[in-house]
Amino acid sequence: MQETKTPKVNEVNEFLEIASDFEDPLEVIRESLSNSYDAGATEVVITIRSRQNGSEIIIEDDGRGMGHDGLESFFDLGNSTKSDPEHDSIGYKGHGTKIFYKSEQIVVSTAKDGKNLHAKMDRPWEKLNNQVLPQYDVSEEETRRENRGTRIKVTGFKSGRGFAPRSLTYNKIEHYLKWKTIAGSTKYHFEPEDFREMDIIVNLSEEIDDSRDRLVTNNKLEFPEEQLKPGEKPFPEARMCKHYGPHVLDIEAETGDTTQLEIVGMVGGKDARDELPTYGRHSVQFGIWLAKDHIKVERLNEAISHDNEFIHFFFIANSQDIELSANREKIRNKSSAIYQAIEEELNHFLSKVGSDPWFKNYLNQRRIAELNRKAQSHRKTIAEREELISARDSFEPSNQTEVVLGLERSNREGASPLISVEDFDLGEDINALIEHGGSLYPSSVHLRLTDHFDEDKPLESVNKIVCWELGDRDKLREIQRNGYHNGTIQFDFDNDNIVYENGSKHDISVIHVKSRFD
Repeated sequence: MQETKTPKVNEVNEFLEIASDFEDPLEVIRESLSNSYDAGATEVVITIRSRQNGSEIIIEDDGRGMGHDGLESFFDLGNSTKSDPEHDSIGYKGHGTKIFYKSEQIVVSTAKDGKNLHAKMDRPWEKLNNQVLPQYDVSEEETRRENRGTRIKVTGFKSGRGFAPRSLTYNKIEHYLKWKTIAGSTKYHFEPEDFREMDIIVNLSEEIDDSRDRLVTNNKLEFPEEQLKPGEKPFPEARMCKHYGPHVLDIEAETGDTTQLEIVGMVGGKDARDELPTYGRHSVQFGIWLAKDHIKVERLNEAISHDNEFIHFFFIANSQDIELSANREKIRNKSSAIYQAIEEELNHFLSKVGSDPWFKNYLNQRRIAELNRKAQSHRKTIAEREELISARDSFEPSNQTEVVLGLERSNREGASPLISVEDFDLGEDINALIEHGGSLYPSSVHLRLTDHFDEDKPLESVNKIVCWELGDRDKLREIQRNGYHNGTIQFDFDNDNIVYENGSKHDISVIHVKSRFD
């Protein structure tokens, strides 16, 4: 006997898995902005407050609002009413709003076509974890036809440390918005006349950040101003910057599939790149990014020739034919013919950028400046160095190598504990191995502690930072306020210690060499 069966889906587990895919709690902001944009909003206001049972988040926009179908789509999984990915919509899978389920309560009030719908769902995350599919109540009342817009209130959002007062700041949110959400859209470069601008306002309660009243921005990623000629010495190339594009390329794969690739970007020196609102470790955010809906997704630095370091480049290449994971962090169709065709086209495009006479002049300016700086550092004669040493009352290093010498000198003069440098390579991020108490510790050596952060060095892989002096303490306090590389940081100046948390807690000892001579 033969029978036909239909595969079953565990709905609770599906909701849990999709919601859990959103690991960064700030993704609730990204999804909110995308939904507001898709609803035609011209303004969205996000308010975040810290509460004992989790964060309280309120999202209000002046978009078209939702009817019953739209409200069902908001709560359902994979039931998006934005079914046409070619239309001016960012989301069309029905996954993004499921991040709201990680909460104690969701309340939605929305007005459209003379009707105001009010929906409430209680304890969604608790119920899902107890294998119960949460339900929501909906009520309807009449309102004026001109009333429109949506207000979403999420109470007890399970944000972990993400929205904690110690880790969330206006500065962090601004960089996240511009680097990871529609607030950093490149669409207006291609459609300046038809581009729909959306104002974005973020309010944080004072216990989270009282440094300003609110954050106001828009949905445009803007590049630093061009500077085609070298600047002043000693770093004439540092502020050089050239824009490329916008370019629209028609691509056809071997299978006959086609797509359009929209490319815009810049090449620039360190000072120009520092003006970009990067999120995460600054120095690894450059190269070429693939985007969908004009929002960056993943880097494709394989497309950049080895002759040209990717750090000078910042390009965004948008295609609506790349497929994304549920949390929009990964590209799923890398094995497809259309993806391979995109990769080949980007190789060709960037090879043309690399052969641009301006870019070659920029690299030449970097080489000349570096040679001049090295030559200047070597100009001191032995006699001049001896004169400098005899003229100063005490040892005062002028570079990292001399800091190492200072540490060894403190050992000879009886400083405790005994700490020695077993390996030292200035070319590495982790430039030293320190021996202390019979163990080796990966370390970073600097003239000042602030130099470690000015040079955007990592903290996760460092056990000790060796410095002659701390540097500007106000600057260190500002770093503590804003966070570092997406994590929280605390400086204990009295005990020469740093506590860094980014997923896990990490203690870093500061070896303050100057104090070893006291």
